[in-house]
Amino acid sequence: MLATPALAALVEAFANTLDVDEVTDALATPEELATWLREYEELDAPDAISPEAHRDYLALRAGLREEMGARVGDVPDPALLAAADEALAAHPVAVSVTGALRPAPGTPADRLPLTRLAIAWSSLVATGDAARLKRCAEHTCAWVFWDVSKNRSRRWCSMQVCGNRNKSRTYAARGRGEGG
Repeated sequence: MLATPALAALVEAFANTLDVDEVTDALATPEELATWLREYEELDAPDAISPEAHRDYLALRAGLREEMGARVGDVPDPALLAAADEALAAHPVAVSVTGALRPAPGTPADRLPLTRLAIAWSSLVATGDAARLKRCAEHTCAWVFWDVSKNRSRRWCSMQVCGNRNKSRTYAARGRGEGG
């Protein structure tokens, strides 16, 4: 089985802080976001997150989830993608001669982890690994997962649960003459 790279695991965990099935949001408040960030030592979480920075984190998460949903055939909401890009525009990245990316000097402490998340995503895009991060095609789930299939064709987080739900609905619709 193809192991999930550390950067992909970080982006996946960030995207999955929103649980559509359970209707929960682990980042609902700036305090909850700060707590979640502290779980990831490599993010150097600050003690507090400003409401403005909190909005940027949520915009990035929504944009990433839209982008990952497009990988399973969903049409991304351009407004959510634009909001994520706008949030990222305020977070410059410094590039070294070796190609290493890092937050630009002077980045406020509560935005450093956001910039590091953006760098992680950017690195995944640059290597082509971002194509393996997808949002479950079962809209009642929408969990983000790492696609371990050889041809990168997996559509559901779990074939046993979400894939089976989808296939059962399609089968039942055909039986009712609704098409597939």
